[in-house]
Amino acid sequence: MAGRYLETYLTPAVLAAQQQYFGRAQSIPPQPERDPLTAEEAEFIARRDSFYMATVTSEGWPYVQHRGGRPGFLKVAGPNSLAFADYKGNRQLLSTGNLAANDRVALFLMDYPRQERLKILGHARVEDARAHPELVRQFAEAPDHRIVERIFLIEVISFDWNCPKYITPRFTEAEVEIALAPLRQRIAELEAALKSGS
Repeated sequence: MAGRYLETYLTPAVLAAQQQYFGRAQSIPPQPERDPLTAEEAEFIARRDSFYMATVTSEGWPYVQHRGGRPGFLKVAGPNSLAFADYKGNRQLLSTGNLAANDRVALFLMDYPRQERLKILGHARVEDARAHPELVRQFAEAPDHRIVERIFLIEVISFDWNCPKYITPRFTEAEVEIALAPLRQRIAELEAALKSGS
């Protein structure tokens, strides 16, 4: 766990809970203002075709939303910055509105087959695609430019890799097809051999 991540969440209430249940509370030395993403995080992010994003309403309620796209649609724009294009959707604009009042954001990225998960904390801002065509060109695939409505820009504060415990492996249709291809090929070969009598 990156130090800034732990420091962010070790609030007085958390430390009091640790003291109550374990008889002691965690202590860490002061941490840097930000933990930069490394090549390991960048590579993991580039493989993702979805993630979950949490924001907070102006009344303090958490809101979690799923985001999906082609692998790599969440872009690493620098050691402490991420970005992604936001497309036409249900037109509720809940995350966009939440971020206008409170820019804190948490991302939860899963790799079910490998049983890995990465959590990212940051501050986000939303830019109107109509006013920033250069951001659309930078962070969206060319065929999708016309349906991009917003660009989310995230300043990463820190991140945390979780243990694989209790992550059930799940596979996409494409991953299952890749795994089944050699079996299908072998079945076809055997069926052909049976038909030919050899």
